[in-house]
Amino acid sequence: MFVALVPPEEVVDHLEGFLEPRREAAPFRWAGPGQLHLTLAFLASVEDRRLDELVERLARAAARRTAFEARIAGGGAFPNVGRARVLWAGLDLTETARTEIDRLATGARAAASRTGIAVDGQRFRPHLTLARLGHPAEVTSWVRLLDSYSGPSWTADRISLVASYLGEGPRGRPRYEVVEELELSRGNR
Repeated sequence: MFVALVPPEEVVDHLEGFLEPRREAAPFRWAGPGQLHLTLAFLASVEDRRLDELVERLARAAARRTAFEARIAGGGAFPNVGRARVLWAGLDLTETARTEIDRLATGARAAASRTGIAVDGQRFRPHLTLARLGHPAEVTSWVRLLDSYSGPSWTADRISLVASYLGEGPRGRPRYEVVEELELSRGNR
């Protein structure tokens, strides 16, 4: 499972419209529209008996954060453009929004830990994975292309708890199922 910020369909459609005519130029394993999200916390194993408590704690963590404006813009590569394994899109955020998203990630990770669920992953770096590369490659031209992209803004007002079923999606990819959506506060803090 994972906790994620999932852009609305129209935002994903805009990004897809930008990427679609360019995908054939690279033999990457491109993420499908239903796979685009920003992971706040990755939970490798969640026992059924812990699910209700996890949802309660995530709801409290989400309610402590305020909705914010976000926009998919720019991009990069992990670990770097010279030996990329992952191509990603970034977010254009105000300083306040960046603080909110960082605190959302911290809150989601803390909620899982307090429930007794191990949280995987390294330091939080907000991004949406667009493609995975089979072998490390130089992707400077792709990052430059992504740097020219700026999608429509949206109000990030909820987080999602998502179950991932490996190998059950199209072409052997994971299939994602939203288990719960948890609303952020609308008030000013």
